[in-house]
Amino acid sequence: MRDRTDDVAANGFTDHVLVCTTARDGEHACCADAGGPAVYDAVTEWLRERGVFWSRVHVAETSCLGLCSAGGAAVAIHPRGRWYSDVEPRDVPELLAAEFGDDATRLGVCDASPQ
Repeated sequence: MRDRTDDVAANGFTDHVLVCTTARDGEHACCADAGGPAVYDAVTEWLRERGVFWSRVHVAETSCLGLCSAGGAAVAIHPRGRWYSDVEPRDVPELLAAEFGDDATRLGVCDASPQ
């Protein structure tokens, strides 16, 4: 095992957006069926347009975040400790602008709250 905390910080990484894309069979809703992959694409597109994708902000598809809903995907933003459910692709610009600022100038601000 290697602790890479210092390497990540030295490279300017400040935030991590997790988007649930879990698919499963069964009676319960899952993010894959609720648009999770499209939400992931919308997040990466928004960050790319601002030149911060995979530089200061990392994005990861993840398994269940425990906020399952048929109304949209679950998204978590860390280290801010922000959790969202029912996120649809059309919600992403507003959500990320509220968290990171319209031009992604509030990266690394852990106490940023949506307004």
